[in-house]
Amino acid sequence: MSMTIGISIGDPNGIGSEVVLKTFSDAKLLAACTPIIYAHVDFVVQQANHFNLQLPIERLHGQPKHGVLNVVDCWSESFQPQYGTVDAKAGACAVKSLQAASKALQQGTIDALVTAPIHKAAIQSEAFNFPGHTDFLAQEFDGQALMFLVHADLRVALVTDHVPVKDIAKHITADRIESKLKAVAHSLQQDFGIPNPHIAVLGLNPHAGDQGVIGKEEINTLSPLLQSIDIDKVEVNGPFSADAFFGSKSYKNYDAILAMYHDQGLIPFKTLSFGQGVNFTAGLSVVRTSPDHGTAFAIAGKGEADPESFAQAVQAAIEIVERRT
Repeated sequence: MSMTIGISIGDPNGIGSEVVLKTFSDAKLLAACTPIIYAHVDFVVQQANHFNLQLPIERLHGQPKHGVLNVVDCWSESFQPQYGTVDAKAGACAVKSLQAASKALQQGTIDALVTAPIHKAAIQSEAFNFPGHTDFLAQEFDGQALMFLVHADLRVALVTDHVPVKDIAKHITADRIESKLKAVAHSLQQDFGIPNPHIAVLGLNPHAGDQGVIGKEEINTLSPLLQSIDIDKVEVNGPFSADAFFGSKSYKNYDAILAMYHDQGLIPFKTLSFGQGVNFTAGLSVVRTSPDHGTAFAIAGKGEADPESFAQAVQAAIEIVERRT
Protein backbone atom coordinates (compact mmCIF):
# COMPACT_ATOMS: atom_id res chain seq x y z
CA MET A 1 0.00 0.00 0.00
CA SER A 2 1.20 3.51 -0.82
CA MET A 3 1.74 5.84 2.12
CA THR A 4 -1.31 8.05 2.70
CA ILE A 5 -0.58 11.74 3.26
CA GLY A 6 -3.42 13.82 4.69
CA ILE A 7 -3.52 17.48 3.68
CA SER A 8 -5.34 20.28 5.46
CA ILE A 9 -6.04 22.91 2.83
CA GLY A 10 -5.29 25.99 4.94
CA ASP A 11 -6.97 29.36 4.40
CA PRO A 12 -8.92 29.13 1.10
CA ASN A 13 -8.28 32.85 0.51
CA GLY A 14 -4.52 32.24 0.50
CA ILE A 15 -2.11 30.24 -1.62
CA GLY A 16 -2.67 26.88 0.10
CA SER A 17 -4.79 25.24 -2.58
CA GLU A 18 -2.48 26.54 -5.30
CA VAL A 19 0.70 25.07 -3.81
CA VAL A 20 -1.06 21.80 -2.99
CA LEU A 21 -2.32 21.35 -6.55
CA LYS A 22 0.95 22.43 -8.13
CA THR A 23 2.83 20.00 -5.88
CA PHE A 24 0.81 17.01 -7.06
CA SER A 25 1.03 18.10 -10.67
CA ASP A 26 4.44 16.45 -10.36
CA ALA A 27 3.73 12.87 -11.41
CA LYS A 28 6.69 11.54 -9.40
CA LEU A 29 5.40 12.97 -6.13
CA LEU A 30 1.85 11.84 -6.87
CA ALA A 31 3.25 8.34 -7.42
CA ALA A 32 5.28 8.48 -4.18
CA CYS A 33 2.22 8.65 -1.91
CA THR A 34 -1.57 8.68 -1.84
CA PRO A 35 -2.78 12.21 -0.99
CA ILE A 36 -6.07 12.86 0.82
CA ILE A 37 -7.22 16.49 0.87
CA TYR A 38 -9.65 17.64 3.54
CA ALA A 39 -11.83 20.40 2.04
CA HIS A 40 -14.67 20.00 -0.50
CA VAL A 41 -14.34 18.30 -3.86
CA ASP A 42 -16.10 21.12 -5.73
CA PHE A 43 -13.68 23.66 -4.23
CA VAL A 44 -10.65 21.58 -5.20
CA VAL A 45 -11.93 21.13 -8.77
CA GLN A 46 -12.70 24.86 -9.02
CA GLN A 47 -9.18 25.71 -7.85
CA ALA A 48 -7.61 23.31 -10.35
CA ASN A 49 -9.58 24.99 -13.13
CA HIS A 50 -8.68 28.47 -11.86
CA PHE A 51 -4.97 27.67 -12.03
CA ASN A 52 -5.33 25.68 -15.26
CA LEU A 53 -3.99 22.47 -13.73
CA GLN A 54 -4.98 19.10 -15.13
CA LEU A 55 -5.22 16.67 -12.21
CA PRO A 56 -7.22 13.51 -11.40
CA ILE A 57 -9.52 14.63 -8.55
CA GLU A 58 -12.10 12.35 -6.94
CA ARG A 59 -14.37 12.50 -3.89
CA LEU A 60 -13.22 9.81 -1.47
CA HIS A 61 -15.53 6.81 -1.18
CA GLY A 62 -14.19 3.95 0.90
CA GLN A 63 -10.49 3.26 0.37
CA PRO A 64 -8.35 6.04 -1.14
CA LYS A 65 -7.16 5.51 -4.68
CA HIS A 66 -3.53 5.72 -5.67
CA GLY A 67 -2.67 8.09 -8.49
CA VAL A 68 -5.47 10.57 -7.80
CA LEU A 69 -6.18 13.45 -5.44
CA ASN A 70 -8.67 11.98 -3.00
CA VAL A 71 -10.91 14.64 -1.43
CA VAL A 72 -12.86 14.31 1.81
CA ASP A 73 -15.79 16.73 2.05
CA CYS A 74 -15.38 18.29 5.48
CA TRP A 75 -17.30 21.43 4.45
CA SER A 76 -21.05 21.28 3.87
CA GLU A 77 -20.60 23.08 0.57
CA SER A 78 -17.91 24.53 -1.67
CA PHE A 79 -16.27 27.86 -0.84
CA GLN A 80 -15.85 30.77 -3.22
CA PRO A 81 -12.53 32.40 -2.32
CA GLN A 82 -12.05 36.12 -1.92
CA TYR A 83 -8.30 36.02 -2.49
CA GLY A 84 -6.18 38.04 -0.11
CA THR A 85 -8.99 38.73 2.35
CA VAL A 86 -8.95 38.03 6.09
CA ASP A 87 -12.36 36.41 6.54
CA ALA A 88 -13.86 34.49 9.46
CA LYS A 89 -15.73 32.15 7.07
CA ALA A 90 -12.48 31.25 5.34
CA GLY A 91 -10.87 30.76 8.75
CA ALA A 92 -13.72 28.43 9.78
CA CYS A 93 -13.13 26.35 6.64
CA ALA A 94 -9.42 26.12 7.47
CA VAL A 95 -10.22 24.98 11.02
CA LYS A 96 -12.68 22.31 9.82
CA SER A 97 -10.07 21.02 7.40
CA LEU A 98 -7.40 20.86 10.12
CA GLN A 99 -9.72 19.18 12.60
CA ALA A 100 -10.86 16.57 10.09
CA ALA A 101 -7.30 15.78 9.03
CA SER A 102 -6.16 15.58 12.66
CA LYS A 103 -8.97 13.16 13.47
CA ALA A 104 -7.91 10.99 10.53
CA LEU A 105 -4.35 11.04 11.87
CA GLN A 106 -5.57 9.96 15.31
CA GLN A 107 -7.57 7.11 13.78
CA GLY A 108 -4.68 5.95 11.61
CA THR A 109 -6.54 6.67 8.37
CA ILE A 110 -3.54 8.67 7.18
CA ASP A 111 0.16 8.07 7.84
CA ALA A 112 1.17 11.73 8.12
CA LEU A 113 -0.29 15.22 7.98
CA VAL A 114 0.92 18.10 5.82
CA THR A 115 -0.73 21.42 6.60
CA ALA A 116 -1.15 24.29 4.17
CA PRO A 117 -0.84 27.79 5.67
CA ILE A 118 -3.57 29.26 7.88
CA HIS A 119 -4.16 32.91 8.73
CA LYS A 120 -3.85 33.19 12.50
CA ALA A 121 -6.34 36.05 12.83
CA ALA A 122 -8.98 34.43 10.62
CA ILE A 123 -9.05 31.15 12.58
CA GLN A 124 -9.74 32.70 15.99
CA SER A 125 -13.13 31.94 17.54
CA GLU A 126 -14.64 30.85 20.85
CA ALA A 127 -14.31 27.24 19.72
CA PHE A 128 -10.77 27.55 18.34
CA ASN A 129 -8.28 29.75 20.17
CA PHE A 130 -4.75 28.70 19.22
CA PRO A 131 -1.91 30.86 17.90
CA GLY A 132 -1.03 28.25 15.28
CA HIS A 133 -0.87 24.62 14.22
CA THR A 134 1.80 23.60 16.74
CA ASP A 135 -0.22 24.48 19.84
CA PHE A 136 -3.36 22.81 18.48
CA LEU A 137 -1.51 19.61 17.62
CA ALA A 138 0.22 19.52 21.02
CA GLN A 139 -3.23 19.43 22.64
CA GLU A 140 -4.71 16.93 20.21
CA PHE A 141 -1.84 14.48 20.50
CA ASP A 142 -0.86 15.16 24.13
CA GLY A 143 2.83 15.70 23.46
CA GLN A 144 5.65 18.16 23.97
CA ALA A 145 5.41 19.70 20.51
CA LEU A 146 8.63 21.22 19.20
CA MET A 147 8.75 23.65 16.28
CA PHE A 148 11.64 22.32 14.19
CA LEU A 149 12.54 24.10 10.93
CA VAL A 150 14.53 21.78 8.69
CA HIS A 151 16.47 22.07 5.46
CA ALA A 152 19.19 20.00 3.85
CA ASP A 153 21.91 22.21 5.35
CA LEU A 154 20.24 23.70 8.43
CA ARG A 155 17.91 22.64 11.25
CA VAL A 156 16.61 25.13 13.79
CA ALA A 157 14.43 24.37 16.82
CA LEU A 158 12.83 26.85 19.20
CA VAL A 159 12.60 27.01 22.98
CA THR A 160 9.66 29.45 22.67
CA ASP A 161 7.62 29.86 19.50
CA HIS A 162 4.51 32.07 19.32
CA VAL A 163 5.25 34.06 22.48
CA PRO A 164 5.19 37.89 22.61
CA VAL A 165 8.69 39.36 22.82
CA LYS A 166 7.95 40.99 26.19
CA ASP A 167 7.20 37.56 27.70
CA ILE A 168 10.10 35.54 26.27
CA ALA A 169 12.56 35.84 29.18
CA LYS A 170 10.17 34.36 31.75
CA HIS A 171 9.78 31.25 29.58
CA ILE A 172 13.55 30.65 29.43
CA THR A 173 13.88 28.16 32.28
CA ALA A 174 16.34 25.33 32.78
CA ASP A 175 13.56 22.72 32.72
CA ARG A 176 12.12 24.05 29.47
CA ILE A 177 15.50 24.24 27.73
CA GLU A 178 16.44 20.74 28.88
CA SER A 179 13.11 19.38 27.64
CA LYS A 180 13.58 21.01 24.23
CA LEU A 181 17.17 19.79 23.95
CA LYS A 182 16.11 16.21 24.63
CA ALA A 183 13.31 16.53 22.07
CA VAL A 184 15.76 17.86 19.46
CA ALA A 185 18.24 15.07 20.19
CA HIS A 186 15.56 12.37 20.01
CA SER A 187 14.19 13.76 16.73
CA LEU A 188 17.63 13.94 15.14
CA GLN A 189 18.21 10.30 16.01
CA GLN A 190 14.72 8.96 15.27
CA ASP A 191 13.51 11.17 12.42
CA PHE A 192 16.73 12.16 10.64
CA GLY A 193 18.93 9.13 11.21
CA ILE A 194 21.77 10.96 13.01
CA PRO A 195 23.03 8.60 15.76
CA ASN A 196 25.47 11.01 17.45
CA PRO A 197 24.10 14.52 16.95
CA HIS A 198 25.89 17.79 17.73
CA ILE A 199 23.57 20.55 18.92
CA ALA A 200 24.36 24.25 19.31
CA VAL A 201 22.44 26.43 21.78
CA LEU A 202 22.08 30.17 21.23
CA GLY A 203 22.12 32.72 24.04
CA LEU A 204 19.08 34.81 24.84
CA ASN A 205 20.73 38.23 25.03
CA PRO A 206 22.87 40.18 22.53
CA HIS A 207 26.42 38.76 22.49
CA ALA A 208 25.15 35.95 24.76
CA GLY A 209 25.02 38.46 27.62
CA ASP A 210 28.67 39.58 27.42
CA GLN A 211 29.46 37.89 30.73
CA GLY A 212 26.48 39.43 32.46
CA VAL A 213 26.84 42.98 31.14
CA ILE A 214 23.78 42.62 28.86
CA GLY A 215 21.58 40.27 30.87
CA LYS A 216 22.28 37.38 33.19
CA GLU A 217 20.19 34.53 31.74
CA GLU A 218 23.32 33.00 30.22
CA ILE A 219 25.23 33.08 33.53
CA ASN A 220 22.34 32.05 35.76
CA THR A 221 20.51 29.54 33.56
CA LEU A 222 22.02 28.60 30.22
CA SER A 223 25.70 28.03 31.00
CA PRO A 224 25.14 25.97 34.19
CA LEU A 225 22.60 23.79 32.40
CA LEU A 226 24.78 23.20 29.35
CA GLN A 227 27.76 22.32 31.52
CA SER A 228 25.79 19.75 33.49
CA ILE A 229 23.42 18.25 30.93
CA ASP A 230 24.19 14.72 29.80
CA ILE A 231 22.23 13.24 26.90
CA ASP A 232 23.45 9.84 25.73
CA LYS A 233 25.39 9.99 22.45
CA VAL A 234 24.71 13.73 22.07
CA GLU A 235 27.14 16.67 22.20
CA VAL A 236 25.71 20.05 23.23
CA ASN A 237 27.64 23.34 22.99
CA GLY A 238 26.86 26.97 23.79
CA PRO A 239 25.49 29.43 24.60
CA PHE A 240 26.59 31.20 21.43
CA SER A 241 26.06 34.80 20.38
CA ALA A 242 23.39 34.43 17.70
CA ASP A 243 24.69 37.08 15.27
CA ALA A 244 28.28 35.84 15.27
CA PHE A 245 27.15 32.21 15.14
CA PHE A 246 25.30 32.67 11.87
CA GLY A 247 27.60 35.37 10.50
CA SER A 248 30.64 33.10 10.83
CA LYS A 249 28.70 30.15 9.34
CA SER A 250 29.30 28.13 12.52
CA TYR A 251 25.87 26.56 11.98
CA LYS A 252 27.49 24.33 9.36
CA ASN A 253 29.35 22.50 12.15
CA TYR A 254 26.17 21.34 13.89
CA ASP A 255 23.29 19.00 13.17
CA ALA A 256 20.78 21.38 14.78
CA ILE A 257 20.56 24.74 16.54
CA LEU A 258 18.31 25.48 19.49
CA ALA A 259 17.22 29.13 19.42
CA MET A 260 15.63 30.87 22.37
CA TYR A 261 12.77 32.56 20.52
CA HIS A 262 10.91 32.71 17.22
CA ASP A 263 12.70 35.45 15.28
CA GLN A 264 16.14 34.57 16.60
CA GLY A 265 15.86 31.21 14.87
CA LEU A 266 13.52 31.85 11.98
CA ILE A 267 15.08 35.00 10.53
CA PRO A 268 18.41 33.29 9.75
CA PHE A 269 16.65 30.08 8.74
CA LYS A 270 14.38 31.78 6.23
CA THR A 271 17.20 34.00 4.99
CA LEU A 272 19.30 30.95 4.19
CA SER A 273 16.62 28.55 2.95
CA PHE A 274 13.33 30.36 2.28
CA GLY A 275 11.09 28.54 -0.14
CA GLN A 276 12.83 25.20 0.42
CA GLY A 277 12.55 24.75 4.18
CA VAL A 278 10.05 22.64 6.08
CA ASN A 279 8.31 23.24 9.40
CA PHE A 280 8.26 19.89 11.23
CA THR A 281 6.42 19.40 14.51
CA ALA A 282 8.77 17.14 16.43
CA GLY A 283 8.07 15.65 19.85
CA LEU A 284 4.77 14.00 18.89
CA SER A 285 3.85 10.38 18.21
CA VAL A 286 2.60 11.46 14.77
CA VAL A 287 4.26 13.18 11.82
CA ARG A 288 3.21 16.66 10.75
CA THR A 289 5.03 18.97 8.36
CA SER A 290 4.21 22.23 6.60
CA PRO A 291 5.88 24.70 4.22
CA ASP A 292 8.05 27.47 5.64
CA HIS A 293 5.78 30.29 4.42
CA GLY A 294 2.37 31.76 5.21
CA THR A 295 -0.82 32.45 3.30
CA ALA A 296 0.87 35.03 1.01
CA PHE A 297 -2.33 37.02 0.52
CA ALA A 298 -0.51 39.52 -1.71
CA ILE A 299 -0.19 36.94 -4.49
CA ALA A 300 -3.15 34.68 -3.71
CA GLY A 301 -5.13 33.64 -6.77
CA LYS A 302 -2.58 35.01 -9.23
CA GLY A 303 -0.88 31.74 -10.06
CA GLU A 304 2.49 33.06 -8.85
CA ALA A 305 2.97 30.87 -5.75
CA ASP A 306 6.04 28.64 -5.67
CA PRO A 307 5.13 25.09 -4.55
CA GLU A 308 8.70 24.04 -3.72
CA SER A 309 8.41 24.35 0.08
CA PHE A 310 5.11 22.46 0.16
CA ALA A 311 6.59 19.74 -2.05
CA GLN A 312 9.55 19.52 0.34
CA ALA A 313 7.11 19.22 3.25
CA VAL A 314 5.38 16.26 1.57
CA GLN A 315 8.72 14.61 0.83
CA ALA A 316 9.94 15.19 4.40
CA ALA A 317 6.76 13.63 5.82
CA ILE A 318 7.25 10.54 3.68
CA GLU A 319 10.89 10.19 4.70
CA ILE A 320 10.24 10.68 8.42
CA VAL A 321 7.44 8.10 8.47
CA GLU A 322 9.70 5.67 6.65
CA ARG A 323 12.52 6.20 9.17
CA ARG A 324 10.15 5.72 12.11
CA THR A 325 8.76 2.49 10.71
